[in-house]
Amino acid sequence: MRDPRDHDEESLHRIRALPKLELHLHIEGAAPPGFIRGLAQEKSIRLDRVFREDGSYAYGDFAEFLKVYEAATSVLTSPRDYARLTTAVLEQCAASGVIYAEAFLSPDFCGGGDLGAWREYLHAMREAAAEAERDMGVTLRGIVTCVRHFGPDKAKAAARCAAETADDWLCGFGMGGDENRGSQRDFAYAFDMAREAGLRLTTHAGEWRGPREVRDAVTDLRVERVGHGVRAAEDPALCEMLAETGVVLEVCPGSNVALGVYPDLRRHPINDLRARGVKVTVSTDDPPFFHTTMVQEYQNLALVFGWEEEEFRDLAKTTAEAAFCSADTRAALLKRLEPAT
Repeated sequence: MRDPRDHDEESLHRIRALPKLELHLHIEGAAPPGFIRGLAQEKSIRLDRVFREDGSYAYGDFAEFLKVYEAATSVLTSPRDYARLTTAVLEQCAASGVIYAEAFLSPDFCGGGDLGAWREYLHAMREAAAEAERDMGVTLRGIVTCVRHFGPDKAKAAARCAAETADDWLCGFGMGGDENRGSQRDFAYAFDMAREAGLRLTTHAGEWRGPREVRDAVTDLRVERVGHGVRAAEDPALCEMLAETGVVLEVCPGSNVALGVYPDLRRHPINDLRARGVKVTVSTDDPPFFHTTMVQEYQNLALVFGWEEEEFRDLAKTTAEAAFCSADTRAALLKRLEPAT
């Protein structure tokens, strides 16, 4: 790690060019605004108060973000729409040098929680992902997510969809949505169902609520990864527990700053968490909403915290080891991460 002021353009270029992996990416939230606008026009759907004059997504606080997110998602109404979306998202990933991504996929948005419809949506996304892997070299895997503010009953339906379609491609189950609604334990039944189906588990926690929410996620739902989890930094004992158990945090620095969880990156705790031995990864969350890319995340971490190539290579290795993919896929990813000789 160096003084951030010591980074020159050559070192930044090397960092920007590194192969990257991300584990926290919402498929709908990664939709380019132009893609959503174009789809709305094709279908003659009005999207009021969704875009700013410059064409970007328009929202103020987190509550408004959720409303705009769901409004934008409303134009995605068929498996073909999601196939096209998958291609558009993976094009963005490839442009940032991402070689592997895990995307959150919600049966609530893909068929309204109906298992038959979900199978059709899933098939379309998988076909698009296979084409992208062949043509762009980026590997996608899916994590089914329930939506917290839709309630435990809908979460059970999402878990059923996940359990019935679980395999090496659909490899995880998690929960997104409004963290301020209900508690983690309210969703224990859905997570138990997914676990019994062999799916690996993650959940959003510790973005808006404090460190206790992260502890509840680990103890009540027995997840091995936590989405965001950054508020854990406020509790040294919790950080020690996370370090000892190897629970991985899916940290999204640009998202946290854009939504006001932290006022700027300098006051973001990612560096502190790493120093305490907590395993962290870096992702973009909903990149067009937060005006970020994986290239920008890497560059900002280098410029603010002085991370060098060694830190980013270690980050990528940690991410590959925390991925929910098969052992064969992980081995192939680790091979791609080896420095060229």
